[in-house]
Amino acid sequence: MTRTIVESETKTAIIGFDQPFCVIGERINPTGRKVLNAELEAGDFSRVESDALAQVAAGATVLDINSGAVFSNKMAEDPRYADNNFVEPDLMRQLVETVQAVTDCPLCIDSSVPGALEAGLKAAKGRPLLNSVTGEEERLEMVLPLVKKYNVPVVAISNDDTGISEDPDVRFAVAKKIVERAADFGIPAHDIVVDPLVMPIGAMGTAGLQVFTLVRRLREELGVNTTCGASNISFGLPNRHGINNAFLPMAMGAGMTSAIMNPVALPVGPTKLAEKKAEVEAKGIVIPADMDDETFCQLFGLGSTKPKAGKEMEAIRAANFLTNNDDGGAEWIKFNSVNAGAAGAAGGRRGGRRRRG
Repeated sequence: MTRTIVESETKTAIIGFDQPFCVIGERINPTGRKVLNAELEAGDFSRVESDALAQVAAGATVLDINSGAVFSNKMAEDPRYADNNFVEPDLMRQLVETVQAVTDCPLCIDSSVPGALEAGLKAAKGRPLLNSVTGEEERLEMVLPLVKKYNVPVVAISNDDTGISEDPDVRFAVAKKIVERAADFGIPAHDIVVDPLVMPIGAMGTAGLQVFTLVRRLREELGVNTTCGASNISFGLPNRHGINNAFLPMAMGAGMTSAIMNPVALPVGPTKLAEKKAEVEAKGIVIPADMDDETFCQLFGLGSTKPKAGKEMEAIRAANFLTNNDDGGAEWIKFNSVNAGAAGAAGGRRGGRRRRG
C-alpha cells in the first residue's frame, strides 16, 4: 500500500489508502484574508498562532503554511516589497517558526516562490510536505531538485504549460508526466501526492464524476496518493457545506487520501450575535439577563462563539469509520462525545413521562 510520510520533530502523519483521511488545514494563508495580511505586514503573528491551534483542535493532521502576502504599505516605502521573491522567503521562515513554537503538527510548505519553499524547508523540523510542483517545465526544473535535496514528499498539481485542461485524460497525463520526471530525480511515487484539480460543480456538471474517475485511475495506474482543494467543488453555490459534506466521503470512496481544507467552523461574531438577539427580542422573546452568549447560540441554532470542528470534519470522521479506518469507531465516538453529553443533559432535564394518579 502506498504511504506518504509527513513528519514534524515529534509527530508523524501518514497519507495512505489504508489510513484515516489526512486533513491538511488551509487557514494559515494571507491570500484573500485582508486582516491576516495586514497583521503579517505589521509583524503580528498572533492570529497565525490561534489559527494553528484551532485547526489542530478541530482535527487537522497537517498544517499548510502559505506565505503569499502582499505588503502594500511597505511597497510604497521600499520597491523591493513589490517582489514576492523578496517578501516570501523571510515571511515563510517566520511563519514556520511561529507555528512550530505552538504545535508539533507536521507542516506543508506552500508557495509559488522557490526561495520561499527552500526557506520553509530549512526552517521546518522533520519531513514536511512541499506544495507544490506542476507539469510546467520551468516548475519541474526548480522544484524537483528541492524535493530530492531535502528528501520530502511533494504535491503535484495536474496542470502544465498549456494551463488547466477540462479533459480528465489530459490531467491524468500531466500527473503521469510529473511522476515519471520525479523518478528521473530518484523520487519515488509514494512521495508524490497528486492534486487532480477539482473544478466547481456549478460551472461544470461533470466535475464531481471527473474527480472520482481520476482519483481511481491515479490510485490504480500510478499508485499515488491524492489531495485537492476541497472547497473548490462548491465555489459560487449556496450551502457550500452541504456540497462539501457530500463530496468528501464520495471522493474518499473513490480513493482520495487527503484534502487541503478548513477543518474549523468559524465562531459566531459579535455582529451576527447582536442581529440575532435583536430578531429574537423583536418577536417578544425575553432573553434572561444571566444567559451567556454561548448558551444563546446553542439555543437558537447559531453555532458557537468558539472555534470548533466544522461539519466537513463530521463527514470525514464518519467516512473513516465506514471504510474501517477508525478502529472500533473510537475517533467517531470521541468526536461526538461533547454533543452527546449535551443532548443527554437536555434529555435529563426534560425527564420521563409523568405518572398519573
